[in-house]
Amino acid sequence: MNLRIGLGYDVHQLAEGEELWLGGILIPHEKGTIAHSDGDVLLHAVCDALLGAAGLRDIGYHFPDTEMAFKNMDSKKILASVYKKIREKGFILVNLDATISAQRPKLKDWIPAMENVIADILDSSEKFINIKATTTEKLGFEGREEGISVQAIVLIQKVE
Repeated sequence: MNLRIGLGYDVHQLAEGEELWLGGILIPHEKGTIAHSDGDVLLHAVCDALLGAAGLRDIGYHFPDTEMAFKNMDSKKILASVYKKIREKGFILVNLDATISAQRPKLKDWIPAMENVIADILDSSEKFINIKATTTEKLGFEGREEGISVQAIVLIQKVE
């Protein structure tokens, strides 16, 4: 069995008047992410984890923020494209675990919907997608509500 682990990490600045997309879900909040695409920090971290596990570099290599074609792009489409690349290399997702670090908003009520969206894109079951949210107890840029970060880890398996 050929198993590979990938770790993804992403950060986006928060600002008033921007939209907050997390896990493919629009979260009502007075602040949102500043980004070239829709700024879905969760999906971006998942993309990096998948790409890293398959040895395919990172999201910025495949979707550079200097390309206008990716301006305001829906990150669900980015994740679908990344997973297609993973599948073309002969891998499938075994499981995903991710942690969102944000002081606000409280995300627990949105997590099941995020897991569902991600499971659909990755042709998986919600039981293999685990998302957690934490605050940083008002410490650091997340605690000051200046930004949001996500760490994601995936296990992929080569199928022949």
